[in-house]
Amino acid sequence: MIDLTGKVAVVTGASKGIGKGIVEGLCEYGCTVYFTG
Repeated sequence: MIDLTGKVAVVTGASKGIGKGIVEGLCEYGCTVYFTG
């Protein structure tokens, strides 16, 4: 398992597709995520 607790990510193009999947995956591992559509 990857532990991303305390890490921050910015994802652009996260309204659907690959970007949305990346946001969901990062959140599962405890990362704080800021995203835009």
